[in-house]
Order: sequence, then structure tokens, then C-alpha cells
Amino acid sequence: MKVLHVYKGYYPDLLGGVCEFIRQLTYGTQKLGVENSLLVLTHKRNDFKTEVVDGLKIHWCPSTFEAASTPFSYKAIKLFKKLAEEVDVIHYHYPYPFADILDSFSGTNKRKIVTYHTDIIKQKYLSTLYAPIRDMFFKKVDKIVATSPNYFKTSDVLQNYKSKVDVITIGLFKELYCKANTEKLNHWASKVDQKFFLFIGAMRYYKALPVLIKAAKLNNLPVLIGGGGREQAKYMDLAKQLGAQNVKFLGVLREEDKLALLKLCFAVILPSHLRSEALGISLIEGAMFGKPLISCEMGTGTTYINLHKKTGLTCAPKDPDALSNAMVEMWNNPEEAKQMAANSFERYEKVFTGKQMSQAYTNLYKEVLSKNKAVVNG
Repeated sequence: MKVLHVYKGYYPDLLGGVCEFIRQLTYGTQKLGVENSLLVLTHKRNDFKTEVVDGLKIHWCPSTFEAASTPFSYKAIKLFKKLAEEVDVIHYHYPYPFADILDSFSGTNKRKIVTYHTDIIKQKYLSTLYAPIRDMFFKKVDKIVATSPNYFKTSDVLQNYKSKVDVITIGLFKELYCKANTEKLNHWASKVDQKFFLFIGAMRYYKALPVLIKAAKLNNLPVLIGGGGREQAKYMDLAKQLGAQNVKFLGVLREEDKLALLKLCFAVILPSHLRSEALGISLIEGAMFGKPLISCEMGTGTTYINLHKKTGLTCAPKDPDALSNAMVEMWNNPEEAKQMAANSFERYEKVFTGKQMSQAYTNLYKEVLSKNKAVVNG
């Protein structure tokens, strides 16, 4: 079975949860007999390039221009049509408006599924204009996948397509995370507090890092922030202005450094306040490392991963006092935190493994293909 994935970017050009999801999914489904390829755009080269990374064939296509954080490419239309003819299923990753255009111009009749990663939040006006195109596209696809039951229930868009929505949670493979070696562990253990909260991820607007910084100023508990982004300088200035010397910025982390910090930290914290944070892979990583979690309740997948008072604590979004109180409560109750950590790891193994995710998607590919055969035979 051959599957073509379509998204706006991939490592190393683009970082983030969708790229990590694609990496985890293609790694897992490959083990189940799926031959995966990926079409992505890039502004970093002017020519086409195809390479194979960990079994995933990546087709890089030069982008023509970018609008509203979405790359577009005239050259991709012809390439997409060619690649689509070579596969059995096309797997789109939403939101990516240019994918709708690709699908419309190609005229392909291949089976299609969409993983619905998040509602469009930031560009509300453009989203309204785009909605008719999106709806035409969604009517043509065979299945839409929500990444958590929470997001499915609270997304107005998904509720319009109930009959074709399946829920498959994102899962992670432990073996794709290199082990934190002794040298790295010792390096970081000598640099950080023995007990600390850890945030890891791209510094995007919906991560609510100003709320975390203000909460840390209130409780004076040690917080490490790992990740990069255009907003980092602004957040560092805020911490300096507030005198929050207990907040340390680590910048972009190498994988082995991130894993060492995950192993050393007391708890993983994700203060995101908008629905753009549909799930929160860093929370799954924390659960995989057996850490208690702190997140905010937004009706998204963050509180599907993190169950209040069981795997960690949840609080109201955009509220430094509430976040600070949750941090203090966990900090001052080490035995409860230890039990939450155990529950967190148990929930990872029960719900969020890469094996479960890959099997569910492979079954879905087979399901939509069987419908195609039924139509042909009929």
C-alpha cells in the first residue's frame, strides 16, 4: 500500500508538532507494510529534490510565495498530480489551504483522508473567506481524523462532518527517542536545580509563555524553557523586567539535551491558552518519561492527555495566579506528584503509543481502499 502525505513543510525547514506526528506515523506504518512519501514546499532551495529519511521518501518542491503562514507553489501542482497517480491513498494534514487547491486542480480520484490537527484560530477573517473552499474539499475526502475526542466535540468545523470523522490519538515511539546518555545527564544535572518545571516546544503565540513567566514570578519556583522562536527575545525581556530570575531560557535544544532534561525534570508544564494547541506532543513526551503534567483546560486534547488530579493538574488558561497555584500544589505534595507521574506513564502506555496510532491509521487506509474497490466492482 502506498500513501502520499501532503503538508506545508518538514524537518529541518519546519519544526513543530505536525512534523513530529508525520515522522512518528510514517515510521510506524512502514513497519506495517505502508510505503510512505511526503510532498512539502520549501523556500530554502530553487530546485526539486527527493531524498529518503528513515524510510520516508520526501519530495521537496520550491515555493513560489507565502501568505498567512501558508506557502504556495505553481510548480507543485504538476508534481502533485504525478505523485498522486503513483499511490493508493492521499493523506492531507489540515490546516493547509494550498492542499485544497492541489486536490482541486489535480482532478485525482484517489482515496483521501485528512488529519485535522487544529482549527484555524489566528487568521479568523481569512478563515471565513476560506471556509467555502475548505467545505468543498472536506466533502470530497473519505475520512477526517480528529486527534482527540475532546477536540472533535468542541470543534464547530468537525461537528459539521460527524459522519466521516474518526478519532485517532497521536502516539509516540520510545525507540525514536535516543537515550539520554550519562554525559548529557551529568552535564545538565550540574547546571540546573535538582527539582524544576520544564517547558519544551516552539515559542509560538498560543503557548502562553508570558503567563508561565508571570506565574513563576509569583511562586519563585525554578522553570526551564527549552525551544526557540521569533518571540524568544520578547519573553526574555519580560522575565528580566519582572525580575523572574528563576526562569531560565535554554534556546533550541538538541534531541539528546531535550531527553536529558525530560529525565531530570520534576514535571512538564504546557501553559497554552488557545485551541491552536490541539493536543500537545510535549505532554505525551512527559507522560512517556513518567512525569506529572500541568496544562490548561481549553476543550482540546491537552486535557485528554492530562487528566486533572490523576496524571497531573489542570487550571484555567490565561491566568497566572491559577497556573502558579497549580505549580505550588504539585511542588508541595511530592507523594501525590509521584503517583501522578506513575499514572501519567500508565496512560501513555494505554492510549498514546506509536504502535496503537500506526495500527489505527493502517486500518483506516485499508478501510477507505476497500470502499474504492467496492465502487469499482459495483
